[in-house]
Amino acid sequence: MAVVLSISGSPSPTSRTARLLRHLDARLALQGHDVIPLDVRALPAEALLGADLAHPAIAEVAELLDRAEGVVVGTPVYKAAYSGLLKALLDLLPQYALAGKTVLPLATGGSTAHVLAIDYALRPVLSSMGATHITPGWFVLDRHILTADDGSLTFDPSAAEPLTQLVDQFSLHLGARLLRRVS
Repeated sequence: MAVVLSISGSPSPTSRTARLLRHLDARLALQGHDVIPLDVRALPAEALLGADLAHPAIAEVAELLDRAEGVVVGTPVYKAAYSGLLKALLDLLPQYALAGKTVLPLATGGSTAHVLAIDYALRPVLSSMGATHITPGWFVLDRHILTADDGSLTFDPSAAEPLTQLVDQFSLHLGARLLRRVS
């Protein structure tokens, strides 16, 4: 099927956002997509903060984006906006790095007060980067992401069903785009 780049913009090594993305990555992989996980926090800080466009790690991210048909972007919400770490990466990418891509935006946070961060903070940036289609996004409350002792995730039913539907819709859209390209 499609190549999907799954980007976690969380700075935390125990991030619910990253765990959520990796859980959804597994669903996309089961549907036949080639999913490439990317934790922005694993990129060299000096490249991100020094705006080093020539750094091999930043060049590699740009190449991964170029290869991908779909992009999942996940971020924790801090002060009603996506993470500064995610912003640092997005600022270094080419202006139209998302041209021709289908994008699924996701956010996590501690309060429903930040639920509009996807539509008012993240979506405009993704759009300005040329995303062809931005699917409906979803905000997940931290308390709805439950981690078991073995590291597996479960979700509050109020989050589980919408997430499944959104990921499946994203997957179907990617499949349809690939079929249109072949025919």
